[in-house]
Amino acid sequence: MNKKYSAGIDIGSTCAKTIVLDKDGKVVYKDLRPTGYSSVDTAESIRHTIEEAFGKDSFHTVATGYGRISVPFADNKVTEISCHAKGAVRLFDKNDINVIDIGGQDTKLIVIENGVVSEFLMNDKCSAGTGRFLEVMANTLSVSPEELCAMAEKGNETRISSLCTVFAESEVINLIGKGTPREDIAYAVIDSIVEKVKTQSGKLRMNNGPLCLTGGLCDYGYVVKMLSKAFNKDVMTKPDARYAGAMGAALYAASQM
Repeated sequence: MNKKYSAGIDIGSTCAKTIVLDKDGKVVYKDLRPTGYSSVDTAESIRHTIEEAFGKDSFHTVATGYGRISVPFADNKVTEISCHAKGAVRLFDKNDINVIDIGGQDTKLIVIENGVVSEFLMNDKCSAGTGRFLEVMANTLSVSPEELCAMAEKGNETRISSLCTVFAESEVINLIGKGTPREDIAYAVIDSIVEKVKTQSGKLRMNNGPLCLTGGLCDYGYVVKMLSKAFNKDVMTKPDARYAGAMGAALYAASQM
């Protein structure tokens, strides 16, 4: 196979991430863009961008994520769990690691031992422990997700009990109607996300390796802080952790060249 680059494309429900590696495994390109209405159109846009930058037919491409079937030009498609695990091992340089990936539509918990997935769980799309839940609640409070996290840090303990985004939104609307301070409601939103993740983790045999956060919430320091508190363990993350799926897909592509 006479390809110069390996490309990993992670089409998520909210954002599409792309990583391109050269033959030495060095990241030479990364991209983050909204998935938008059409995953197919987004994938085509990504293809045009990387071909213009590096040349046509110079890639071996692996697609992953919610919309991986919408990348017809991919040479292969690999599951989210496998790609997120491989990407996390590379990004955090650990072979024994526990990964929390909070995506737009689901939250994944992955236990990795010796660089290989040993156990994993994914929640239901209706669950309140997702990025979409945070967006919905932020819209209900007329703030951005970043502003909601900043407000939550100033809030007092308040609870949202529902496991479903729709019913949880009704609880928030009721709290607003009662005159509950927005900071307290914001606290309840983040607390709900963290508690769902913590409850989910109880179904896994997590190892003694570090606990790492990937996905779109890795930039939100308050979420990281509250997860660390819930697990009584420092949660590691970094800005590039949101590219874990794309990184893993690129690594799979490299291994197939």
